[in-house]
Amino acid sequence: MARYTGPMWKKSRRYRFSVLETGEEFAKGKNGKDRRTYFPGQHGPTKRVKLSGYGEQLQEKQKVRYMYGLNERQFHNLFEKASKMEGMAGANFLFLLESRLDNLVYRMGFARTRRAARQLVNHGHILVNGKKLNVPSAIIKPGSTISFKEKSQNLAVVNEALEMKVTPPAYVEVDAENKKGVYVRLPERSELNQDITEALIVEFYNR
Repeated sequence: MARYTGPMWKKSRRYRFSVLETGEEFAKGKNGKDRRTYFPGQHGPTKRVKLSGYGEQLQEKQKVRYMYGLNERQFHNLFEKASKMEGMAGANFLFLLESRLDNLVYRMGFARTRRAARQLVNHGHILVNGKKLNVPSAIIKPGSTISFKEKSQNLAVVNEALEMKVTPPAYVEVDAENKKGVYVRLPERSELNQDITEALIVEFYNR
């Protein structure tokens, strides 16, 4: 399955979950009206959907996959890697997702969305420990420094993102003035999205 490139608010509405983790998807649309947060369809506000166990597992997998912007193969392969690590497979899976280069660029506030962060990496603007790395899926080790090429220091999209002054999570340190950051440590589960039930994803792949 290819990576989804359509409007994120549609996925957020379908799963009743902020895929961007900011709630921006539910902000006012082009017509000035608030985005609807309930299910699509004529009877959305009153619709009650009873999901099977499999349906709940699939929905949880899909909303996390859309959140991090992976295609199905990437998502599954990363889960397999997490399953072979010591500790809880579900938590390890989230830690690996957070350690992706595109996600760290996003978490450091250099891009407004993970999709924008992925473009910065793909276009060769990002350095990891002083070396260019244009692979968004690269797993970055704690202690690594993420910065920009000299010619990319004044990108408008980066400046606009930094102007939002989003508070970065505790597991990254950011020097906004010099446009660089350090992935200090692996996150703790309590620091990640509490609306994710990773146990359902584990059950989905282990069924």
